[in-house]
Amino acid sequence: MGQQEKVAASLAGAVSDGISASLTAVDAELARRYPGDPGTRQPVHTVYVPGDTFTAGTLRTWGDEALKALDEHAPDAAALAAVLGIPDELAGPVHDRVRAKLEREPVEDLRIDFEDGYGPRSDAEEDETAARAARLVADAYARGTAAPYMGIRMKCMEAAVRDRGIRTTDVFLTGLIRAGGLPEGLVLTLPKVTYPEQVTAFVQLLEAFEQTHGLPSGRIGFEIQIETSQSILAADGTAAVARMIDAAQGRATGLHYGTFDYSACVGVSAAYQASDHPAADHAKAVMQVAAAGTGVRVSDGSTNVLPVGPTPRVHEAWRLHYGLTRRALARAYYQGWDMHPGHLPTRYAAVYTFYREGLEQAASRLAAYVAKAGGDVMDEPATAKALSGYLLRGIDCGALDTAEVARLTGLTRADLDAFASPRRGTLTVTAP
Repeated sequence: MGQQEKVAASLAGAVSDGISASLTAVDAELARRYPGDPGTRQPVHTVYVPGDTFTAGTLRTWGDEALKALDEHAPDAAALAAVLGIPDELAGPVHDRVRAKLEREPVEDLRIDFEDGYGPRSDAEEDETAARAARLVADAYARGTAAPYMGIRMKCMEAAVRDRGIRTTDVFLTGLIRAGGLPEGLVLTLPKVTYPEQVTAFVQLLEAFEQTHGLPSGRIGFEIQIETSQSILAADGTAAVARMIDAAQGRATGLHYGTFDYSACVGVSAAYQASDHPAADHAKAVMQVAAAGTGVRVSDGSTNVLPVGPTPRVHEAWRLHYGLTRRALARAYYQGWDMHPGHLPTRYAAVYTFYREGLEQAASRLAAYVAKAGGDVMDEPATAKALSGYLLRGIDCGALDTAEVARLTGLTRADLDAFASPRRGTLTVTAP
């Protein structure tokens, strides 16, 4: 140790106290608006199934059809890798994990659709379908066969269908309450939101339901579907989506990009409506910035090119879907929509390749950060947070195993949780 420095300061403690006092309101506002990541699992996709076709066997049917497609069009690891361009060293692990996923948990998030995929029906028919959906969802959770997340997409808050959307939401939620209560994985999706006031109206609906059934305020959250240009840029030039998050009063869990409705809204011709169109990139970038730090997750949209027909056509559709998914992951859109069972093999192949190809680098950088070992990359706390989040997402979806991450990083799951988000846990690891 060298000579101890003499420390001198000029300002009285009252100066610091005064500054802190002047920022008290700002501190509270930051904590309220930007609580950070919620510390929960984010599904890699959302599957939409029309309300009238949803059955107790839907999840397993999707998994079986996806396995059948895989066996028919890419029966082994080498074949799948050749179609999608997966590196040779990852071909086996990715193929094996994809098959295991389709057998164990083919769908991570299921939305029973009462909007575009269901269409206009008589009130009696939609009432019955909504009640049946509630019963089937409750049964699935009771039997342990549910997807991690399940719920409905009701009709929107526009005047023509508002009453029907409110009624369907009420019937579905009431059915769940009567069947034993709201499941932890419940998710509601509010589509075609154009004005923040529509979000406020949906909050009022949920508050009324909670009060009626003695539920804690804020128990029911929901996703906001971004399908109109006005939801991105309001008439006054502001980012309407940011005001929608605020209007949700802490209930918003996600922003979902609607590829085809949004594309049509801004005039993109049908042949060019896709999630990688510049208009889509702009919308999602605004969504991403608006949601950053709020705890609201952003989801990409879907492709309407289905992997059906002869093998060459299936391979072409698979390559498109795989490429769009990889592109989204690189842009930090960790969730998307899947419209057909044939999309599941490429959804998981893309996700698993993304996490497995970056495993060793992410693990070594995080381990070096914890050990203060330096290396060829100088990482900061924000990067350590991102590295931990990357590894956790890989574990949650089945791309990575907790044991292999622990072996490479020296960190437990609890350690990773604490690095990724203060809301996940408290960091206990000590650097060697």
